[in-house]
Amino acid sequence: MGSGKKKGGRKEPLFGLPAALADLRLTAADRIPSGDDKPKKSSSKRKSDKSDDEPPREQKSQPSRSGARRRPKSSISAGLGRLVYWGAVLSLWGVIAVIGVVIWVGAHLPPIQSLEIPKRPPTIQIVGMDGSLLAQRGEMAGANVSLKDLPPYLPKAFIAIEDRRFYSHFGIDPIGILRALVTNVLHRGVSQGGSTLTQQLAKNLFLTQERTMARKLQEAELAIWLERKHSKNEILELYLNRVYFGSGAYGVEAAAQKYFGKPARSVTIAEAAMLAGLVKSPSRLAPNRNPEGAEQRAQIVLAAMADAKFITEAQAQASIGHPSYNVKPVGAGTVNYVADWIGEVLDDLVGQIDDSIKVETTIDPKLQAVAEAAVIDELAAKSVKFNVSQGALVAMTPDGAVRAMVGGRNYSDSQYNRAVTAKRQPGSSFKPFVYLTAMEQGLTPDTVRQDAPIEVKGWKPENYTHEYFGAVTLTQALAMSLNTVAIRLGLEVGPKNVVRTAHRLGISSKLEPNASIALGTSEVSVVELVGAYAAFANGGFAAAPHVVTRIRTLDGKLLYMRQPDEHNQVIEPRYVGMMNTMMRETLISGTAKKAEIPGWQAAGKTGTSQDYRDAWFIGYTSNLVTGVWLGNDDNSPTRKATGGGLPVEVWTRFMRTAHEGVQVAALPNLQNNWGPANLVQISSQVSPPTQAVTGPASAPVNNGGYRSPPPARANARPEAAAGLDGWLMDRLFGGNR
Repeated sequence: MGSGKKKGGRKEPLFGLPAALADLRLTAADRIPSGDDKPKKSSSKRKSDKSDDEPPREQKSQPSRSGARRRPKSSISAGLGRLVYWGAVLSLWGVIAVIGVVIWVGAHLPPIQSLEIPKRPPTIQIVGMDGSLLAQRGEMAGANVSLKDLPPYLPKAFIAIEDRRFYSHFGIDPIGILRALVTNVLHRGVSQGGSTLTQQLAKNLFLTQERTMARKLQEAELAIWLERKHSKNEILELYLNRVYFGSGAYGVEAAAQKYFGKPARSVTIAEAAMLAGLVKSPSRLAPNRNPEGAEQRAQIVLAAMADAKFITEAQAQASIGHPSYNVKPVGAGTVNYVADWIGEVLDDLVGQIDDSIKVETTIDPKLQAVAEAAVIDELAAKSVKFNVSQGALVAMTPDGAVRAMVGGRNYSDSQYNRAVTAKRQPGSSFKPFVYLTAMEQGLTPDTVRQDAPIEVKGWKPENYTHEYFGAVTLTQALAMSLNTVAIRLGLEVGPKNVVRTAHRLGISSKLEPNASIALGTSEVSVVELVGAYAAFANGGFAAAPHVVTRIRTLDGKLLYMRQPDEHNQVIEPRYVGMMNTMMRETLISGTAKKAEIPGWQAAGKTGTSQDYRDAWFIGYTSNLVTGVWLGNDDNSPTRKATGGGLPVEVWTRFMRTAHEGVQVAALPNLQNNWGPANLVQISSQVSPPTQAVTGPASAPVNNGGYRSPPPARANARPEAAAGLDGWLMDRLFGGNR
């Protein structure tokens, strides 16, 4: 067993794999003992156990030492053979794995034959009624520019900082990847990327921005495909026209216009360096947000350009020391609230947008500027005093064409549109729907009702001043915003009927038909409340708030044109006149006495929600309907801000300017004669109170020939007990129900 046998005879030469495996032999030591050998070894062991002179280990180790002397040659050969074998196996499996990955990545891509350079993202230009550009939405993209039209240092700036070996790699740069890997390891983090310009273009054109290994593999495969399909200059040109530069600007032309107010062909070396530097982090380095960061990044780009010999050291130093760019300040105009609102309705008007379009609107840029100043300036002066942080304003013509909209005091701080999206309690500004319902059920502005404490299933609403005036006309009650009269009137006509009236006039929000609806406890938006008031200003016709008139493609193709609304009469002219007379009194002697437009008849209603959380004023002329809301986004109480205070001041400032130079026109259907019942009601009014009444209702006020009698205080003789006239009033008009 310890000696090998020599083989005689002639040996034939072997080649290839048989030669490599020729020396592979199993020795006795390499073999696994068979079943027949075990008894012999066992017997040998028993014999060795009987011997006292030689231990069994020494006898057993004899053959192993002999075998060890003969194994080196065979072991080396066996090791090399196994190494070659397993190396071949692993290489084969590696190739199979790479092929599998490529196939898997390709399977998750669109078919190569369908991969075409996508169209530029559409741009939405929003213009005012005078044709001036108000805002731009979508992905702001400038016109395509070719490399030959750009200064040579502009594309070279991108090559210097993003892909120095652009003209020598095949879409993927192994040297760049290795360099980035070493740098990241040394810095113990991701401080440098290895993506080429071609890879970045592939990502921008075809892929998402997610950071996954699958996306990186897809990016690499698409980069190779782009390199095979397009020339280097074509790829670079595509890249420059598609890359994102922050602030909604895509492509060098849009970025140059956005940040420098000039075309890309006119940018300086310093400006080119800044544009190239933005690609790393457009949102963080946008010069209108972070000018210091943009400048520091531009200096790095200039150094890279000098290092690559694209510019001289002198040019780099001159650009660093004396930057020639002048970044435009970011626009935070409130017209962006209008643009956002338009973006929400575009899909309903024209469907999916594939081409750049121009949206023509009803917005008057001059009135928009006046509205913005009115809200922002008044809040700046008095927001601390009244603890009011936000405001909204909507102004529209009586037919619903929105002329101005302010959705908040600062668009850059908050894009939440408080004029359209927010819904708040309108308070007493909802009362006209209660009174209109009462008019339609036979009451008139001269109808008398009691202003006195009331309890409805444990609920005890009170007037704002905690005073009660006894018998008052409905005109007085609405002008003074008496809560108890509104509650009585709402219960008298039925809360469900009040809700139907509000919905008929244009309120689209859900309204709860309960007793408190008379005080405006159901939430509505500013734009829908203003739209509902428009029926009072236009003679009783439904008015749908709208802002878009036409939509065209940039080459002039008409996609949408607004058709005139049908003349849907939602209020009879008689009742329009009644409501206008009553709400005009609000501005003459009621809660909105500060609201005045010289030469114009105006009407409206103030509103203050519970705990002073919301302050409203909706007022109108025959020319314009405007609503103002002030409050806090978190619904916290203000410091006793009421509808007759700050909202009226904002409204008056805006409306006075808006009516300058406009031909005066009266409110529709104003009248003084309310029919036979008018004589009975006027004759039944109580005598003036013996105690002077404080506040705006203490004296009669002329209302177009109609003199409103002063309200009686709570301690005056009750109307129901005022003899025959009081009894007649109770029987004819329901008294205190």
